[in-house]
Amino acid sequence: MDLNNRDIRTVEDVLRLLDGLFAPGADRWTEGGADWWDGFYADRDKPVPFFVAKPDENLVSYVERGLLPAGGRALDLGCGPGRNTLYLASLGYEVDAVDLSATAIRWAEERATEAGAEGVRFVHGDAFAATALEGPYDLVYDSGCFHHLPPHRRVSYLALLDRVLAPGGHFALTAFAAGEGGMGSELPDAEFYRQGKLDGGLAYTDEELRAIFADLTEIDLRRMHDEPPTSPAFGEPFLWTALFRLT
Repeated sequence: MDLNNRDIRTVEDVLRLLDGLFAPGADRWTEGGADWWDGFYADRDKPVPFFVAKPDENLVSYVERGLLPAGGRALDLGCGPGRNTLYLASLGYEVDAVDLSATAIRWAEERATEAGAEGVRFVHGDAFAATALEGPYDLVYDSGCFHHLPPHRRVSYLALLDRVLAPGGHFALTAFAAGEGGMGSELPDAEFYRQGKLDGGLAYTDEELRAIFADLTEIDLRRMHDEPPTSPAFGEPFLWTALFRLT
């Protein structure tokens, strides 16, 4: 979009205009940010905590506590190398897994082949623009995608949930936690547009997450448990974990 033209006609035009207020190279949320994520995932030996082939401890907890349906259709937003995708598939879910990074998708496909996973479809592209993502989904799971969106793209995120989440379906996410021991930036929303970057992602309080997803029924919201390296699940306490239901 040419920021010098008067061509705003739709909400999507406004969203793209706001995307353009960020500095070149700051994009981590549209297809223009794919190259950055490809570089991030290129070295599989980097000491990145969530490169491990383990599901999130909160997701395992939801299953073990009977908080999620036993199978159905699931969408893994920002699937990365597919660790949560493969866990859901092992439970009998039919999973669509989407990521901006072709490098991450290739890694996830390799893991799926090694695991003999069935019922998994990997989608390379922008989840908020990908027409291939057709609900309804019984579960939408997001491990670390939401906190990389600029404030105005929460509109796109909520619109996606509204479009693809089945009645009675569940939505769960992990996101940077504000406060002591947290990660991500705690600056006010407006400041990100003044500086033209996100400082690695946005940190949220529990009350902010409740307000953003107020149209859903809260089931569980807590800090992620810190899991030792020997644990079969991934866990870091700098993240919130949340589970909601569409009623």
